[in-house]
Amino acid sequence: MQDQHTYVAIMAGGVGSRFWPASREERPKQFLDILGTGKSLLRLTFERFLHLTSAEHIFIVTNAQYKAQVLEHLPELTENQILCEPSRNNTAPCVAYTAFKLHQLDPKANLVIAPSDALINNEPLFVDNIRKALSFTEENDALVTLGIAPDSPHTGYGYIQFSQGEDGVYPVKRFTEKPELKVAREFLASGDYLWNAGIFVWRAATVLEAFNKHAPEITKLLGQNLACYNTEEEQAFIDEMYPQTPKISVDYAIMEKATNVFTIPAQFGWSDLGAWVSLHQEMKQDEDGNATQGKAILLHDTHNTLVRITGDKLAVVAGLDDYIVVDEGDVLMICPKSREQEIKMLRTQVGEVFGPDFL
Repeated sequence: MQDQHTYVAIMAGGVGSRFWPASREERPKQFLDILGTGKSLLRLTFERFLHLTSAEHIFIVTNAQYKAQVLEHLPELTENQILCEPSRNNTAPCVAYTAFKLHQLDPKANLVIAPSDALINNEPLFVDNIRKALSFTEENDALVTLGIAPDSPHTGYGYIQFSQGEDGVYPVKRFTEKPELKVAREFLASGDYLWNAGIFVWRAATVLEAFNKHAPEITKLLGQNLACYNTEEEQAFIDEMYPQTPKISVDYAIMEKATNVFTIPAQFGWSDLGAWVSLHQEMKQDEDGNATQGKAILLHDTHNTLVRITGDKLAVVAGLDDYIVVDEGDVLMICPKSREQEIKMLRTQVGEVFGPDFL
């Protein structure tokens, strides 16, 4: 069943620098067929939400430079469904902008905010969890975040601690940003912590109230001209006001301060696909733990390695263990999996030494 007040906003403005050299400034990972399915991550995310609401109720928040690419991947959308950020100011201004726009469109708007680049293995269960959250936020002035039941002491995710609740919806005690391994192990053992997936559900009115209370500097700027939203004047107003907003995440701006935050523990096979190692874990692997993308790849005495080769090039890889090998035609990167956190820094270094063409 599709509720007429249900909306979805997909955040698709990032650069995906940890997926360099495949993800580039001109064409970041949300526009890539990174899973080898024939569809971009953005397209897969959009189609997932069509089980929840109609295409007319799905909005994309992206950087202004990617507007044409969004329309290319999602031709079902109108231009008013693409929110173009003139600057990258993190997720809080992005969420506030979306809430203002949808509240002006529909004062009863009940919305889902989700990233464009997550992998969901069990889509029916995912949709059921979202519906449960939407039912809760429709009846309550609540900010709901989907929490992922952890299966390992992962140090790359934020954590949500929850207390006892009813009907599978639990009050949130606190948020903890990426912990050290020892702390992550304690969280896993305690049984009352979840991974923070960055998937939020709330009514537009409820989240705007939270911004007014906890981050009024954002609503003062973006709420100055409510009549401009969903008109031809909107972009000029946003271009002027949005860059003045503080660069802060929605977690820091409101979620960690609000008292009406709830979570729904979910187990729908989620990965944030944040970097190459998480992609390798999700790909089909051979008996030696290798995963490949490319037309002609020969592996010899190679184990637990991801090899991605674009174009018609033949690649021969021998004697590697636990490596990432990515050839994008103009850039070849070879890096141990254990050092993938350095890819972002290496990308910056490439820009400094060779200029922006390879970024």
